[in-house]
Amino acid sequence: MAGHVVAMGGWHRAHLDLMLELTGAARPRLLYVPTAAADDPGRILQFHELASMLDCVPEHLRLFGIPDAPVERVARADAVLVSGGNTANMLAVWRVHGIDRALRAAWERGAVLGGGSAGANCWFEASLTDSFGDELQPLRDGLGLLGGSFCPHYDGEPERRPAYTRLVAEGTLPPGIACDDAAAAWFEGTALREIVTGDQAGTGWEVTPGGERRLDARVLP
Repeated sequence: MAGHVVAMGGWHRAHLDLMLELTGAARPRLLYVPTAAADDPGRILQFHELASMLDCVPEHLRLFGIPDAPVERVARADAVLVSGGNTANMLAVWRVHGIDRALRAAWERGAVLGGGSAGANCWFEASLTDSFGDELQPLRDGLGLLGGSFCPHYDGEPERRPAYTRLVAEGTLPPGIACDDAAAAWFEGTALREIVTGDQAGTGWEVTPGGERRLDARVLP
């Protein structure tokens, strides 16, 4: 049975707590995948500092340099947290190393997948990205675990909202979900379970060619 996806508009600690809870494991094995940030050592250090305060078994995956059994690391993870960064570069590197297939297999066996920005874009068929330059552009070759498109940073970057609504309206991107920086879209299998948020202001949006619709959000503790 397919697992869960927690697609974050930005980043909030409450979303990570939800991911760990959804695994159902007493001490879940949490794998951090910073490919979109080119395996930045600073981000890896920050992850382990955060993970030290959580009841989990932390691990990280490196693909730059000489990879160390990356597919096996994905295979044993209860939850996979993907960093922000360059979505297009990340997908290309994943495909070279078979991480795209490993992530799908993990999700199909029930693992919890999630991340913010690029770490949310990747799970969908399509997304809005700055991977190709300062001007936001459509990306239409995501992993496709989830149908439609995704847009992060909906309230955090002023150019996101008009670009996403325009591209969906003209059919360049399929209809989808947008999330504010503090919000995340929680999918159980391929079905949207709910929008969850770390503060009262953050929420999610359903965006179709006809416009956008604000979605009710549950504030996480």
